[in-house]
Amino acid sequence: MTEREIEKRIVELTKEAGGIAYKFVSPGNTGVPDRIVILPGQRPVFVEVKAQAGRLTAVQRRQIERLEKLDQPVMVIQGEKDLAVFEKQMRSAEGR
Repeated sequence: MTEREIEKRIVELTKEAGGIAYKFVSPGNTGVPDRIVILPGQRPVFVEVKAQAGRLTAVQRRQIERLEKLDQPVMVIQGEKDLAVFEKQMRSAEGR
């Protein structure tokens, strides 16, 4: 699965769970996560998307560390296995 396909599926699953998956673009701040996933009654989660063979760049790692130091949840979804875990979480959120 390509990064684009994984990201598209994340958006679909989030919508099905009643949430929004905003595309995160921050001019002047390279390496920010790809999406901000917001579900009803939960904290937003920053999501970085990678294909199975993809790797985080140094600047992406720094941005993730920066968010985590601010006590913000960050999730890296790499490949179909991680996408399956995300899907399970979204299905659980749907049943609330």
